[in-house]
Amino acid sequence: MAALALCLPLPLPRFLSLSLPRFLPLSLTLLLALSALRGRAQSFGQTRFICTSVPLDGDMCAATAPGGGSAEELKSTVLQLRETVLQQKETIMNQKDTIRELTAKLGRCESQSVLDGESKGGGGGRKQGGFSKNTMGDLSRAPAAETLSQLGQTLQSLKTRLENLEFSRMNSSGQSTNLKDILQNKIDDLEKEVLSRVNSLEEGKYNPKNESEERGKIESTLTSLHQRISDLEKGQKDNRPPDRFQLTFPLRTNYMYAKVKKSLPEMYAFSICMWIKSSASPGMGTPFSYAVPGQANELVLIEWGNNPMEILINDKVAKLPFIINDGKWHHICVTWTTRDGVWEAYQDGTQTGSGENLAPYHPIKPQGVLVLGQEQDTLGGGFDATQAFVGELAHFNVWDRRLSPGEVYALATCSSKAQAGNVIAWAETNIDIYGGATKWTFEACRQLN
Repeated sequence: MAALALCLPLPLPRFLSLSLPRFLPLSLTLLLALSALRGRAQSFGQTRFICTSVPLDGDMCAATAPGGGSAEELKSTVLQLRETVLQQKETIMNQKDTIRELTAKLGRCESQSVLDGESKGGGGGRKQGGFSKNTMGDLSRAPAAETLSQLGQTLQSLKTRLENLEFSRMNSSGQSTNLKDILQNKIDDLEKEVLSRVNSLEEGKYNPKNESEERGKIESTLTSLHQRISDLEKGQKDNRPPDRFQLTFPLRTNYMYAKVKKSLPEMYAFSICMWIKSSASPGMGTPFSYAVPGQANELVLIEWGNNPMEILINDKVAKLPFIINDGKWHHICVTWTTRDGVWEAYQDGTQTGSGENLAPYHPIKPQGVLVLGQEQDTLGGGFDATQAFVGELAHFNVWDRRLSPGEVYALATCSSKAQAGNVIAWAETNIDIYGGATKWTFEACRQLN
C-alpha cells in the first residue's frame, strides 16, 4: 500500500503561523506548512526531522511521532497554530485599516497645504505657519491688507493735523510755507508707497519676506514725519501750560505707544489718576503698564475683550467698576496700599468701588519701564496689538501715597487746588512718543471750566 511520509521538525518552529484559511483540510494544511519549511530550511540550524509513514487512506492525525508524542497532542498543536494565524490575520487587517485612514488624512493635509501655498504666494511654496505673538519688531497679528489699511489711517491722521495748523503762522514766513510743502510731499510719497503695496497684494506679487524691513522703514518715516509736524505745531503750544496736552492713540497696533522717561521708585502705597476717553469695543485696551526685571505685570491697568477693567499688581487682579467707554472724557483714580492690599476706585470724582487682599505686603518694585498705550510682555516691549489702548489720555499722575476723596475730587473738577503727582507729574518733557501716537491740546478741563 502506498504511504505518505509525514516529516515534522521537533520542536515545531513558530514560523508555521501562516495565514491559512480555517476551511482547508488538515492534510493540505500540513502540506502547505511543509512547503514553507522547505523554503526556510536554512533557519533550522541543527533541527532533526522525524518521518512517519502514513497510509494514503489513513488518518494523518493518527500517526504517532517518536518521543512519546500522541496524535492528540499533535492535533492540539496544529489547532493552536491555526488559531494564532487567525489572530495575526485579524491584527494585520486592523493595521491596514489604520494605515489607510492615516494615509487619507495625510493626503488631505498635503492637498490643503498646496492650495494655501498657491493662494498665498501665487502658486509658490506651501503656506507658512500661523502668525507668532506680536513683539515690538514683529509683524502685526492682522493680515498685510489690514496692516496697510491701518497705515493709511495713520497717514490720514497726519494730514488732518497738517491741515489744522494755523495758516496765519504758515503764511508769516516763506520758510514755514516751504516746510509745509515738504511735509505734504512726504505724506504724498508715503501714500503712493502704501497704494503700491496694496496693488502688489491684489496682483499676488507681494513677497512677505521683506515685510518686516519695509514695515520698519514706513514706521520710521511716520515717526519722523510726526516729529516734524509736532515741531511745526510748537508755535501753538508755546503759550500753553506744560501739562495742557493729551495723547491720542487712534489705531489698535503694536507699535504706537508713549514711554515715561522716569521709572517708579519702590512704593508701599500709590495713587494713579488720569483723564481718559475711548469708545473702543470690545475693550479699550491698556492705558498703562509698568514692568520690572522678572515681572512684566508689576502694575497694569487693562480692559481686554469683554472683561471689565482690571488692575494687576504682581499678577494679582482686582476688577474695577468703571463704565467709561462711551466716547466721553472721564477722570479715573485708583489708590492702593500694601497693608492688607486695600484699594479704592474713583470715577469722575466719586468712589465707585473698593476692596482688599490685592497683593498685600508686596511693595511696587523700582527700576522698571512705564509705558502708556501698550501692555508689556517683556521689559519695555513684547507688545500685543489686541491689548493696545485705543483712545485719548491726559493728566497721568502718580503719587506714592493714597489720596483723600477730597484730593481726588479736586483733580476730577480741574480745581486750581489740585496737585500734580509727586512721583510722576504730567508734563510734555516727561513723555516720549513712538509709532505715530500724537499730542494735542487738552480740552476736557476747559470744557468743565
